[in-house]
Amino acid sequence: MSLADPQVEWTPAQNMAMDKLRCGASHVALLGGSRSGKTFLLCFAVLVRALKAKGSRHVIFRFRLNALKASIVADTMPKVLKLCFPDLPSHDSMLNKTDLVLTLPNGSEIWYGGLDDKERTEKILGMEFVTIYFNECSQVPWGSVKLALTRLAMQCFDDELQKEMPLRAYYDFNPPSKAHWSYKLFIQGLSPDNREPVNEADYAWHRLNPKDNQANIAAGYIAQLENMPLRDRLRFLEGVFADAVDGALWTMELLDQNRHHGEMPTMVRTVVAVDPSGCSGEEDTRSDEVGIIVAGVSVDGKGYILDDLSGRYGPKEWAQIAVSAYQRYACAAIVAEKNYGGAMVEAVIQAEAENVHVKLVTASVGKAVRAEPISNLYEKQKVYHAGFYPDLEEQMCAFSVSGYQGSKSPDRADAAVWALTELFPAMTETEQKRNWTPPNTISRPRSAGRLAGDKARSF
Repeated sequence: MSLADPQVEWTPAQNMAMDKLRCGASHVALLGGSRSGKTFLLCFAVLVRALKAKGSRHVIFRFRLNALKASIVADTMPKVLKLCFPDLPSHDSMLNKTDLVLTLPNGSEIWYGGLDDKERTEKILGMEFVTIYFNECSQVPWGSVKLALTRLAMQCFDDELQKEMPLRAYYDFNPPSKAHWSYKLFIQGLSPDNREPVNEADYAWHRLNPKDNQANIAAGYIAQLENMPLRDRLRFLEGVFADAVDGALWTMELLDQNRHHGEMPTMVRTVVAVDPSGCSGEEDTRSDEVGIIVAGVSVDGKGYILDDLSGRYGPKEWAQIAVSAYQRYACAAIVAEKNYGGAMVEAVIQAEAENVHVKLVTASVGKAVRAEPISNLYEKQKVYHAGFYPDLEEQMCAFSVSGYQGSKSPDRADAAVWALTELFPAMTETEQKRNWTPPNTISRPRSAGRLAGDKARSF
């Protein structure tokens, strides 16, 4: 069986990326601009590994299952098979559309999964894999990546090299901000969990941009990218990580400065804050995450973020998690936003435990206005994080005085703001009044700071 069609030719930049994929690192990321060929190359690499180890199992994840179906299942993978592996049957003839698993003639399997589909994710994570590929991982929370990597454990034999196939995790993305876990892990070489250095030999990356792939993209596409706003142009054309958000309310430097290590002081009041998704039924499991943050104020008058239990949950599940945290941390209340189904929120929580005190709060001002007095508490070193919370902290760093600049809902950050507002009511009320801007006035933001056949080797 031919591993690759000699008629397919890579660009020089893609040749370099292919070399990086074979460098021996356990984790390899292809980052850069849009339409640069990253996904095509990584689908090719996954197929090569699957064909070299009969009976092996591989998985491709993306945050949204529908996006994965549209981009890889229906588009990129069929193209890779047709162009690079013409001796193989077509993608559709090998695909089980019910389970979304591609079974190759040698018995190897490539599974497709969306990390927003809880039931399907649990099914997939019940298996072991020798390759995991995170597509568009700038959209994937670090916690989800960590969970999936626990299944990178399959032992299988490389029939071509006559030895055990090494485990590989692949990643691709358009670079987000420097607050994202991918920047810490691949560029800074630090664990997103604790900022400790990782083994550099295990992590490698390569940048690809659309100008490296002009022969394979539509005329005028690059010109279209060149006309985008600077921040988007840097990300989708130049493929570079963005600096901190202009007017950012939090920075990583500030959060690291306000990080508590060692023994915790005694808490005099703790709360659980819930930022529900706004859905009232099963659609909750397909929506943005539910923010669930535990915070407390200590005997010395300082606030602490104690736990981040956020995730994609249905109403009953997140209520159970919130009530469990309420009891475990001896909380005074579960704080939840009234605007999004307040009656439903209270009923769902009290269905789990009747003796739970639920306090419903109303969002009378915008997210940034609510967040600014909380960021001032951080600047005054009144609030600390008991440990590291990568996904929460990424959202916090995307808040600015002009609004939230992140790509998804700031569910975790919203919950943290509600919790700390409850713990510091006098200070936050004063700050919100001071920063309130009458209608029809303009507030002034503060400043911030080779041939394809040659490539079927050791991926």
